[in-house]
Amino acid sequence: MTTRAWKRLQPNSLRDALRLCKDYALAEKRLSVERIADLMDVTADLLYKWLSNGRMPVSLIPAYEHICGIDYVTRWLAAHAGRLLIDIPSGRAATAVEMQVLQEALNTATGQLLQFYAGRAQAPEALAAIQTAMQGLAWHRVNVQKTDQPELDLQEGA
Repeated sequence: MTTRAWKRLQPNSLRDALRLCKDYALAEKRLSVERIADLMDVTADLLYKWLSNGRMPVSLIPAYEHICGIDYVTRWLAAHAGRLLIDIPSGRAATAVEMQVLQEALNTATGQLLQFYAGRAQAPEALAAIQTAMQGLAWHRVNVQKTDQPELDLQEGA
């Protein structure tokens, strides 16, 4: 069984974003729709309705993403508004693994662009790859800016 590269996925619509959050919660946290609904204090029928029509009340999105453990709805809303979201870097040296992840994202974006312009890839896949690569570069840009004034990395050594 292969695992999904959850961090690199980019939703194509609000409904897709809601469903990806649900899929992540099931795969990574073993939370069913019924359990998510219970934690949100709504009925499972209502949550299923929101997942099918993509019309979850905006005031419930933070709780939904927190329970699911991933922020696909926020990512989609930002991308839909023409914005990039990046995790806040702490100004520390990047690891070899982080550099490999960035290189893979850049190579994937370049490959998707080549495939798209050759008529062998669809726009949503190319856009998702470009978005992922741009977010990776933006994170490293801010991280490099912050190297002179690094913040406390409270997760390191944990």
